[in-house]
Amino acid sequence: MKKFLAVFDGYKFSKSTADYAVQLAQLNNAYLTGVFLDEFIYGTYDWNKIYKTYKDPEAAIKRLELKDQQKRDNAVKLFQHTCSKAGIHFNIHRDKKIAIQELKQESMFADLVIISRHETFSRYREKAPTRFIKDLLGGVQCPVLVVPGQFMPLDKIVILYDGRPSSLHALKMFSYLLENLKQLPVEIFTVNDYAENFTLPHNKLMREFTGRHFPAAKITVVDGNAEEMIIKHLSHHQQNVLVVLGAYQRSELSRFFKMSMADSLMKGLNTPLFMAHSR
Repeated sequence: MKKFLAVFDGYKFSKSTADYAVQLAQLNNAYLTGVFLDEFIYGTYDWNKIYKTYKDPEAAIKRLELKDQQKRDNAVKLFQHTCSKAGIHFNIHRDKKIAIQELKQESMFADLVIISRHETFSRYREKAPTRFIKDLLGGVQCPVLVVPGQFMPLDKIVILYDGRPSSLHALKMFSYLLENLKQLPVEIFTVNDYAENFTLPHNKLMREFTGRHFPAAKITVVDGNAEEMIIKHLSHHQQNVLVVLGAYQRSELSRFFKMSMADSLMKGLNTPLFMAHSR
């Protein structure tokens, strides 16, 4: 039985994460762990404002901490209710240390992490991809499904393939972990950068390999700028698409200077992204 992690901020419970995680656990007979990152230094209130505003700041902090604890407890109960109603096997982890460190460690013992692209694990909002998501993708130890803010039943799978080991690894991990999604229409999409060569990289071997895993897949090859063509192609889909790609292969310094394809897709599209990278 596979083990999937659904990751939550108890103060801002992501119903979309829960819905995607429960559906995928049902379809793939997976054991679902709800990971609630209850980082001890993270609260909904500003300590400085409390000490400036209240005559008895310590009493005010106790009241706010109790309110915060109730929010986190209610989020756990909501997840438990959702899983019980769906009839899936599940459990709860409430990690109280530094959120990103706890999640990276959890990922060492999981097959898939499912998380909202909007998670920050702070009081502040950020545009996707958030710093937390970038940090997670740079050091996670298993594939990740980054989901949008609203759940949409999936209609199609698009696998981005560029001939590199990372894209093949992502294709394999998707095939192994989410096998029952292969009943959906599958498209393998390749961009040859202005090469005017409309064939797949490693054409014969790739067609043989995908024929075993995705025998009915449609193969599309275009030329142009990869980032532009991929976003254009995906933006024109009427279906609710799940995109499969290798991600975050470069060093941290390289990522600082050049945005990854995953970053671009999170900025430009509102679709689930399945990402995996070999080390």
